Amino acid sequence: MLLTPEELQKLTNRQRQSAQAKELRAMGIEFRTRTDGSLVVLRATVETALGAGGASMAKQERQPQLILEPIERKRRARRPK
Repeated sequence: MLLTPEELQKLTNRQRQSAQAKELRAMGIEFRTRTDGSLVVLRATVETALGAGGASMAKQERQPQLILEPIERKRRARRPK
């Protein structure tokens, strides 16, 4: 449900909570700050932000891809009369 302090430290590669908050903002991961200054991060938020959510991956795989390649037309050479 929530990341542990150890997981948060490993995710951000930072020890201080202010530095962790800065890293989370840079990664686009939402979090809340408790009154004691500790950070609260939902595990699901991290998984979604990092692309590990199963539902989001399935949606990405199903989307069609548009491939634009030049189409070469074979033209018959005109013979002189």
